[in-house]
Amino acid sequence: MAQTTSDIANGAYLKFKGDIVVVVEFQHVNPGKGSAFVRARLKSLTSGKVVEQTWKAGEVLEFVDVQKRKMQYLYSDPTGFTFMDQDTFDQVTVNRSVLEDRAGFLKEGLEVHVVLHEGTPISVELPKKVSLKVTEAFSAVRGDTAGGNLTKEVTVETGVQVKVPMFIKEGESVVMNTDTGEYVERG
Repeated sequence: MAQTTSDIANGAYLKFKGDIVVVVEFQHVNPGKGSAFVRARLKSLTSGKVVEQTWKAGEVLEFVDVQKRKMQYLYSDPTGFTFMDQDTFDQVTVNRSVLEDRAGFLKEGLEVHVVLHEGTPISVELPKKVSLKVTEAFSAVRGDTAGGNLTKEVTVETGVQVKVPMFIKEGESVVMNTDTGEYVERG
C-alpha cells in the first residue's frame, strides 16, 4: 500500500530528492478555491538545512522505515558521540554532524532515542527538557536590567553557554528546552 500526503506527521522520515529528511512541521491546506495541498517544513539529516515543500493532496510520498532505540549517552571523541543500548549493551557511534548544535545538551548517562535506518544511526532524539548544572556564572551587575537585559550567559556542565535569567547562580541547575535552546526553569 502506497503512503500519501495524508499519512504525513511531525517526526516522520521521508526520502526526498535523494536525501533522508524529517518532517519538522506540516499543515493540510484546503483553500476555498482550488485543490487541497500539504505544506511541510523538512529538515535534511545530512546537511541540517530546513526547506519548505508543498505537495498536492493524495500525492504519493516515499516514507523511510526507521527503528528507534532507547540508548544512554556514554562519551564523545573526535569520531562522534557514543551511545549504548541498555538492554543489549550494543554501542553505536553517531557522527558529530547528526547532532549539530544540540550536542551541548548531552551529558553522561542521558537517555535518548537513536534513530536507525538500515542499522545506521541517522538521528538522535533528545528529551524535550534537560537539567544541567551551571558551572560558571557571573553575578548580575547593578544597572544591567535597566536596558531590559534580563538574561545573562552562563556555562553549564557540558561546556556550552546558554542564556538564563539574571537570578541564576553558579552551582544551580537549570532546565533547558533542547529544541529551542531556551531556559525553562530552575532544575
